Amino acid sequence: MIHEIAEIEVLEGHETDFEAAVLRAAPLFKGSRGSHSFVLTRSIEHPQRFRLTVGWDTVEDHMVHFRESEAFQGWRALVGPHFASPPRVEHVSTVIDGF
Repeated sequence: MIHEIAEIEVLEGHETDFEAAVLRAAPLFKGSRGSHSFVLTRSIEHPQRFRLTVGWDTVEDHMVHFRESEAFQGWRALVGPHFASPPRVEHVSTVIDGF
């Protein structure tokens, strides 16, 4: 399994609306091929900065199957109006799990 980590900066004053939009979008991820987990975190030091972490079976499940789907279009329609800039996205794999 890999994790997609998207760092998302939202427009000032949109934080609560963004969180609500992500909550509405959660089923779009949960129903997608290869998706296993979905977590949104918010920076304490930078309250307009969020990180969305999604667990996928493969990078292809995210970058091809999800990104080319109607679910992705729905995701962007819900959250896109709150973006201050394009999200920065990377994929990571676990190399050490100490707990």
